[in-house]
Amino acid sequence: MDAPALIVSLKLAVLTSAGLLLPALWLGRRLAQSRTRWKVLPESLVALPLVMPPTVMGFYLMLAFSADAPLGGIWQRLTGTSLNFSFSGILLASLIVNIPFAVQPIQRAFEALPDHLREAAWCSGLSPWRTFLSIELPLVMPGVVSALALTFAHTLGEFGVILMVGGAIDGETRTLAISIYDHVQAFDESAAGWMSALLLAISFITIAVVYGLSARHRWQAER
Repeated sequence: MDAPALIVSLKLAVLTSAGLLLPALWLGRRLAQSRTRWKVLPESLVALPLVMPPTVMGFYLMLAFSADAPLGGIWQRLTGTSLNFSFSGILLASLIVNIPFAVQPIQRAFEALPDHLREAAWCSGLSPWRTFLSIELPLVMPGVVSALALTFAHTLGEFGVILMVGGAIDGETRTLAISIYDHVQAFDESAAGWMSALLLAISFITIAVVYGLSARHRWQAER
């Protein structure tokens, strides 16, 4: 087992999931409540990483993170470091790539809430903020947990974007997925097999959690 790569992967997955939680809650709720015909445009942008090839996404992010680009240039002037081939760079790339995995489950959960729940809460004297915290958030919590689980699992398995932006620097940007690829290239099938089994187990547990929460939510709704 490549312990440094595992640590980098877990650190990246935890920070990505935590970093997307609040923005995904805000954006998912806004998209769910929007009634404008132009809603399809932000929804398409959110879903774009799902259909764009990872190497293409990684290529454009690599260009955006370079010192010659506005984003990369600003970062380098502020920190004195480059976004490319750094943990900060792969974290930012991971946040962008995982937007649909964080936003869409939360958006679907908010869309399932009847409008009369909010209206009843407002008529009872609750402010919009209290309505969100006391009524909406507990009801959409299965969607929030699903979003966190999917984001965490997808981050652990991400390969193309991370390799393009970060390379394979030990202890910095070399994740477990990249380590598996390197071990296969070195014909070390035993190590690659153990690490692949770990990612497979995490993926299975994630899917089980998501489906379990969905089934529990449906069961509670039918009661």
